[in-house]
Amino acid sequence: MAFDVGDKVIYPNHGLGVVETIEEKTIMGTTCGFYMLRMISSDTTVLVPVGNIESVGLRRAVSDDEIDRLYRRLANGKIDSHQNWKGRFKDNSDKMRSGSIRDAIEVLKNLTFLSLSKSLSFREKRMLDRAKFLVISEISEVSNEPAESVEERVDKALVRCFASKARAEARAAAAPRAKKTAKTAKTAKASTRSTSRRTSMAVRAS
Repeated sequence: MAFDVGDKVIYPNHGLGVVETIEEKTIMGTTCGFYMLRMISSDTTVLVPVGNIESVGLRRAVSDDEIDRLYRRLANGKIDSHQNWKGRFKDNSDKMRSGSIRDAIEVLKNLTFLSLSKSLSFREKRMLDRAKFLVISEISEVSNEPAESVEERVDKALVRCFASKARAEARAAAAPRAKKTAKTAKTAKASTRSTSRRTSMAVRAS
């Protein structure tokens, strides 16, 4: 994958940047090409070797057409309820390192939902803040919306996500009870029919 000057790119865990120049530099006797990125959040510049973009996970920002799909993903009610801290932290850390906004959305949903029922550790709280920043900043830059407006839409999508999960859990909990009630009713109906047959036979016999 190659980038051009002016392209908006995502540098994993650093956020969105713009390719300002593409130039050659000699470092420790080795000459190679570099992308000079201006990071939007900090207004600092970062050099990324052209040959290392895949290993560092540098990618293009999402297109404007993908924004609605990202909001739907935020609100879809699918949350990974990983209870073991060590496993949860590893999974979320791997997602954050991938540089994918979809993975950042999953971390945002998972940790926001968890924070509603328990206090997050300092490291998870920092990861949650970072995931939310990465999601909001990319959507904001791509859609040309103020970050405040994007954050409001993100928060509303999360509310819908948690409500959808609660409804799904309620349906899952009700299913065994409904099945048991139907089975009991079926047994009672069969018992009634059997009793009626025995009564009828007794009447005829008499």
